[in-house]
Amino acid sequence: MELCSATDLAPLLGGLTNSTAAAEYLCGSFGTVTNKFTDVGFAIDTTYLLFSAYLVFAMQLGFAMLCAGSVRAKNTMNIMLTNVLDAAAGGLFYYLFGFAFAFGTPSNGFIGKHFFGLKEIPAAGGFDYGYFLYQWAFAIAAAGITSGSIAERTQFVAYLIYSAFLTGFVYPVVSHWFWSVDGWASPSRTDGNLLFGSGVIDFAGSGVVHMVGGIAGLWGALIEGPRIGRFDHTGRAVALKGHSASLVVLGTFLLWFGWYGFNPGSFVTILKTYGESGSYYGQWSAIGRTAVTTTLAGCTAALTTLFGKRLLVGHWNVTDVCNGLLGGFAAITAGCSVVEPWAAIICGFVASGVLIGCNKLAEKFKYDDPLEAAQLHGGCGTWGIIFTALFAKKEYVAQIYNGGVLGRPYGLFMGGGGTLLAAHIVQILVIAGWVSATMGPLFLILNKLKLLRISSEDEMQGMDVTRHGGFAYVYHDDDDSLPKHFQLRKVEPSDIYFIVVQEFLLVKSFGFLSNNLIITMEFV
Repeated sequence: MELCSATDLAPLLGGLTNSTAAAEYLCGSFGTVTNKFTDVGFAIDTTYLLFSAYLVFAMQLGFAMLCAGSVRAKNTMNIMLTNVLDAAAGGLFYYLFGFAFAFGTPSNGFIGKHFFGLKEIPAAGGFDYGYFLYQWAFAIAAAGITSGSIAERTQFVAYLIYSAFLTGFVYPVVSHWFWSVDGWASPSRTDGNLLFGSGVIDFAGSGVVHMVGGIAGLWGALIEGPRIGRFDHTGRAVALKGHSASLVVLGTFLLWFGWYGFNPGSFVTILKTYGESGSYYGQWSAIGRTAVTTTLAGCTAALTTLFGKRLLVGHWNVTDVCNGLLGGFAAITAGCSVVEPWAAIICGFVASGVLIGCNKLAEKFKYDDPLEAAQLHGGCGTWGIIFTALFAKKEYVAQIYNGGVLGRPYGLFMGGGGTLLAAHIVQILVIAGWVSATMGPLFLILNKLKLLRISSEDEMQGMDVTRHGGFAYVYHDDDDSLPKHFQLRKVEPSDIYFIVVQEFLLVKSFGFLSNNLIITMEFV
């Protein structure tokens, strides 16, 4: 659209000697200023996207610390190396194939077919290198979720194969369905042919990222079987506790920090108004609201898990609270941008119950997941998809997905009917089916070729020693320098009579026993 026409402006400058030249000069200056503002807008949006990408990538450090603290010390080196591998292998394969399968447009509704190896990037359609970096960080997050489910008993080559396959093909196809402008279930289809007239609102990936990673991990852990000693001969669950609660808490806070790039960053741009320019309200405000809903869901889930587990097991457990917090984040990820803050509290409360319930089912069916990844990301991610279909607000859906125009389906409990819920049930079913049909056979083949699980001898000894050249720490199981809580005093048989007489006198005189008699009796 032309903002200034010299032909129209010249008559208005009729009093000037050379009105035509003056009009051309003024219009040229306006054009230059307009272009500068456009450039500044692109720079601001790109800076915001890159900053968000860096935050999401920082979540890899959070995953690494969480995984390291949740496994036994003898497998620390192994799980840390697999987290590095997820990022490295994921980067290469997402560059070669994944980004093209996910966002290569124009394409069909199933899979993208352009931009292999980032060819023709930057593209006129709006894709730039920053967008690739942001989406790569999401892809390796899905792979990181899976690595937690199969920790402490998986061969290193299996990690390499599954990570490349997941980030290069399985995850990109799912993200194409729901996030690409050509995806068959995307709410942003350019042809307007939306699934049930709404498409799927999975804003930052409760389904696309968390369900994909969780279901992939579920199949890997099921096919491998539980770790040695996880269930005794009677089938009773035996806790194989992680070796460092400190690392678990550190990883949780790093993930919390990164989630502010994961959810608010999914807006991709920040310099956008909702209505008239100059208003205080715009996309920047929606981004702030998204950060608030993310925070409230996580906090609510953490506190609910704290008290819920206290009632169930009788003590306060920091690891359970951390997992509850992350479960709340995984659940709110789908609807973080289209729900009110009060609804986020409901989301977190239910997510905690989902996580606790899934863990109970896992024990019942003798399923072993060292990080509760399938339960946390798969279970809570599924709840997040349903939650969005129930509580998505009409105005927010219109602003983010319909250019401010009302009329698109929204949450069932907000008066929007069941159309969006139907679309989200379809999403749950197709993600579960697709990941099961691709990752399940992959793990079966690896298991058949004896490339999946390590030997029982290696598992008992620990992979750090057998596969990685030594322990991650220099530590001793029995440290003589540690203070003793109590020491039993050696009592000779000849002294027993004297102690018994002494205690008898104490009872007669003061009415109580000292610990000496109790210790003596236990010693004997």
